[in-house]
Amino acid sequence: MTMTSSKGTLLLSRSDVAGLVTLDDCIDAVENAFRQYGEGKAIPPKTLGMPSVDGGFHIKAAMLDRSAPYFAAKLNGNFFHNKQRFAMPNIQGLIALCDASNGYPLAVMDSIEVTILRTGAATAVAATHLARPDSKVATICGCGNQGRVQLRALRRILPLEHVYAFDVDQNQARDLASECSQPLGVRVEIVQELAPAVRESDVCVTCTPAKAHFLGNDCVAPGTFVAAVGADHEEKQELDPRLVASSKIVADLTEQCAKIGDLHHAIAAGLMTRDDVHAELGEIVAGRKPGRTSEKEITIFDSTGTALQDVAVAAMVYERAVESGHDACFRF
Repeated sequence: MTMTSSKGTLLLSRSDVAGLVTLDDCIDAVENAFRQYGEGKAIPPKTLGMPSVDGGFHIKAAMLDRSAPYFAAKLNGNFFHNKQRFAMPNIQGLIALCDASNGYPLAVMDSIEVTILRTGAATAVAATHLARPDSKVATICGCGNQGRVQLRALRRILPLEHVYAFDVDQNQARDLASECSQPLGVRVEIVQELAPAVRESDVCVTCTPAKAHFLGNDCVAPGTFVAAVGADHEEKQELDPRLVASSKIVADLTEQCAKIGDLHHAIAAGLMTRDDVHAELGEIVAGRKPGRTSEKEITIFDSTGTALQDVAVAAMVYERAVESGHDACFRF
């Protein structure tokens, strides 16, 4: 089946994307993408990075079958002074979605909402297999848009009751508390010290632009699930390499994490090799390797973000747009 549209190529804004899919939709789509990859039904995605002044660009590309074969390439700019300097998003870009059977460009869409949703969705999928199912306390480290969607995603699959919110910008932590506490039915407590909060937590999510590790062995209690989301570049780092090396590591993509994730720093420190990674998330979702096997083990999901997630969500957005009668903006 081909999805090529005679109506032309759709141009979809961030608000268009947000109106076409929900976080629950994205969790299902991302889980299916990881399953296909774990079953060997999707080829490995590709990445390309390019540094720039005070930031950089990355391109992530992948192919995936849904109702039809799709190809997507996401171009994102990461400039972490944008909000302060220009009142612009720190991460922004575009996704080009094509018919993988003939190359036709089906849609060009804003990448911000897709990136936010698919990243939170991946953590939810990982937590299903790696967190203790009775987890009630979580720490969110980094309380911007990603921190908020991470909490929303976790709340869908874990019985969270108490959340510690930590951010170097206290306003961000306050915003997360006011926006998430009542709708999610959790008590959000703003904290100024990270370590004591994490020690009391069943789950910890780190989603910061840090370039030096701040979460170590002394912070993490046995049985904790850690989702390391921020490190998606070789210069970024959130977890102490000793914590990574002493835990059960699950990568979204081992090859990618070994280059740009927290795994990269543990390998560079000589504390582990790629062979020490327990599994890729796709292998666990596909049932080829186990997830958590002990109440006491510390499990870490090294989440560098993959184009498999992007193409899964982008294709779903496109299909919903076609179904809703969205008009094309240009033709080829």
